[in-house]
Amino acid sequence: MVTDLNEEEYVKLLDRAFSKIPDVSAAKSDFIIPKVESIAEGSKTMVRNISSIADAGRRKVSEIARYISKELGVPVGADEKRLVINGRFTSDDLNKRVARYFELYVVCKECKKPDTHLESAGGGMFYLVCEACGSRYAVKSY
Repeated sequence: MVTDLNEEEYVKLLDRAFSKIPDVSAAKSDFIIPKVESIAEGSKTMVRNISSIADAGRRKVSEIARYISKELGVPVGADEKRLVINGRFTSDDLNKRVARYFELYVVCKECKKPDTHLESAGGGMFYLVCEACGSRYAVKSY
């Protein structure tokens, strides 16, 4: 059955319909960077959950290890289960480094989603390419 709506009723119905649509831009992402689980043993620090951190960012353990080594200025050894850092570092210090890595090399600057990958641009440069929104950003090599 078709009814005749005047303009005022039509606008009210449109406003009601638009008010029920969720605001996608205001929706928070459920992405959380895993906290570093570290243990100090003598003059070394072991990160036990490096594989879960790498999995969260869809990056290789070796890439994160190379970044942390450069940031801390110490040698770092890595395998799939743990990261061995020469020197004693607190979990807070390591969490700051990991958060900075994700900020620079994982999370899209446009849409704030972690659905990205790195493409080599040559000359020590990479492109951070977002698979969610299609943005591309040039980033320095680590």
